[in-house]
Amino acid sequence: MGESPVAAQEASDDAHANANARVVVVAAGSPVESASEPLPPPGSATPAAEADQEDSKREASAEAAPEELKQQAAAPVEAKQEAAAGAATGVQAMAVTVVRDVEAGLDASTSDQGGDKPSWFTPKRLLVIFCIINMLNYVDRGAIASNGVNGSRKNCSGGTCSSGSGIQGDFDLTNAQDGVLSSAFMVGLLVASLIFASLAKRHNPFRLIGVGLLVWTFATAGCGASFDFWSITICRMLVGVGEASFISLAAPFIDDNAPVAQKTAWLAMFYMCIPTGIALGYVYGGLVGGTLGWRAAFWGESILMVPFVILGFVIKPLELKGFAHNRIKEYGQMLNPDVQDQINNNGTKHAMPGGINDLAGKVPKKFSFSRFGQGLMTEIGHFSKDMKELLQEKVFVINVLGYISYNFVIGSYSYWGPKAGQQIYHMVSADLMFGGITIVCGIIGTLAGGFIHDKVGSTIPNAFRLLSGATFLGAIFCFAAFCFKSLYGFIIFFSIGEILVFATQAPVNFVCLHSIKPHLRPLSMAVSTVSIHIFGDVPSSPLVGLVQDKINNWRSTALLLTSILFIAAVFWFIGMFVPSVDRFKEESEHAIPAADRSNLRPLLDDNEARTSD
Repeated sequence: MGESPVAAQEASDDAHANANARVVVVAAGSPVESASEPLPPPGSATPAAEADQEDSKREASAEAAPEELKQQAAAPVEAKQEAAAGAATGVQAMAVTVVRDVEAGLDASTSDQGGDKPSWFTPKRLLVIFCIINMLNYVDRGAIASNGVNGSRKNCSGGTCSSGSGIQGDFDLTNAQDGVLSSAFMVGLLVASLIFASLAKRHNPFRLIGVGLLVWTFATAGCGASFDFWSITICRMLVGVGEASFISLAAPFIDDNAPVAQKTAWLAMFYMCIPTGIALGYVYGGLVGGTLGWRAAFWGESILMVPFVILGFVIKPLELKGFAHNRIKEYGQMLNPDVQDQINNNGTKHAMPGGINDLAGKVPKKFSFSRFGQGLMTEIGHFSKDMKELLQEKVFVINVLGYISYNFVIGSYSYWGPKAGQQIYHMVSADLMFGGITIVCGIIGTLAGGFIHDKVGSTIPNAFRLLSGATFLGAIFCFAAFCFKSLYGFIIFFSIGEILVFATQAPVNFVCLHSIKPHLRPLSMAVSTVSIHIFGDVPSSPLVGLVQDKINNWRSTALLLTSILFIAAVFWFIGMFVPSVDRFKEESEHAIPAADRSNLRPLLDDNEARTSD
């Protein structure tokens, strides 16, 4: 007797098992989950071919079976059309999966979706690399502020004129011009950090860091080769462009990979490199600038960064939490809405021209200014949407307002500190003195702030308590330090004040990273960095230089500057009473949430196969 419908169904199930492929289908335009099982070998049956085989088996069984079995085996015409449409969708989804899996095999590494890490990767190794890079960034800032590199103006008194030294002496800069020079790199950082934060949605953030470091390396070398005020100012702007990618993206990477109970402590280790780097920059600039000249100091920085530039382009990159990069964005007509409409409206148009092997030929698209303009407007729209969402977070806004006031003071301390100390207390080696105080107090304060925050509970309200308390007490000690006429009294009180002030570095960035959704973290770091510079240390250095030119009293200038720390303490005190939610564990809109991912069903599972009969 002929093959029964049950036997035909079992044969269909066996054919499906041999295909050994699952394709997940979601709504048009949504992300498609890659198959966990291997793809079928070349030449294996597609879902459409399997459907044709099943129809043939049904017809063979129907001819050999009695009339009543023929009626049972015959499928309605409508069911066949639905199966064809489903097969078309299956081909489309399988093509998408092929492309994604091929690229994932070449260059896939996720930090938040359970993907395999690169062979070089360990969390501690990543932290060490980023800390060294961060330290070099701030060594540059300390070096240009040091007396050995920055130097002094030409001075004439009693008919005798001194030639001056360093950048200020060679280019004959006023204090106001010198202050502009220290802040020039912020202009590049202002523009580029927002651009790099937006590019992170389309390009791997790790590679973007490599691009930024390359720009930084050439820019610092250019500073050493500058010939006048404007040439070195332009190079300082490019230094900011290079630094922008690292400042925006490094902290989220560290936050992703740090142990849960030590997130603030790891951030503290990273931000400890700020005072440490500035202090080393003072010493480095004083020694190298005093012996080999200020130009050699910049060239040395450039050489030290070269190995990390190479690493940024050579080693296999990591992905960032909240960014499931769409690797199928330009792969032919499978994602073309017109083709999708044809597939939905006519089940017979499901075959892709040339099959999957012709997929690469469909990728290139002709460039047109209209398409470029449309894409640019789309990116601007996305950026505006993200900015609106970010600025609606009251906790983030209050935190940044306090950070701006704080950085207004710290930026001027780092730039004018050695010169003020030399003028007020007649320090013999102001670079070494301020460098030593900053490096010791910066390490102790930054690490203590991170560990204390983790110890009391790494929450946003606890971060604000630590920020407001430490800043208020630090302001009192720093203000009192500049009231002393004795150098020893100044050193003791200023050291205590700096320890308290630097304790804020890790908690303030913890709030920036955890008060917003994961996919907004690069943008939040970019906006925070841009804000604290454009409203903080960018205007503070030239303003302090201008005030000093007017009153000609470094002690009074330092006391006026230090009083602004009390404003920062007030902002962070207000933050304690604003309702807050830690959003770190929230899923990004750019990735499929775990709960939704688990609810996605295979296109051709057993139940659906049986239902189709």
